[in-house]
Amino acid sequence: MLKVGLLVQLQAKAGKEKVVAKFLADALTLANQEAETLVWFALQMGPSTFAIFDAFADDAGRKTHLSGPIAAALMANAADLLSQPPKIEQVDVLAAKIPG
Repeated sequence: MLKVGLLVQLQAKAGKEKVVAKFLADALTLANQEAETLVWFALQMGPSTFAIFDAFADDAGRKTHLSGPIAAALMANAADLLSQPPKIEQVDVLAAKIPG
């Protein structure tokens, strides 16, 4: 059952929009390797506005994800790709419909 999540908002630098989109699409491979990441979405909300939403059964899974390879790669590339630091919000999942 999904109980907690992360909502990460990203603003691409001008000219870096396609690179950010590819970075996020490629991160799916890493997300699929994380057993505790139960759902993971990479979203584009506007021409240069992106987001990641992922959800977990508990806070331990969320913490594991935050110290994992996707977060590390994002932070390592943030200065080059993003116009501002990622906005990372820890959220509670109130209800969800997922296949299963």
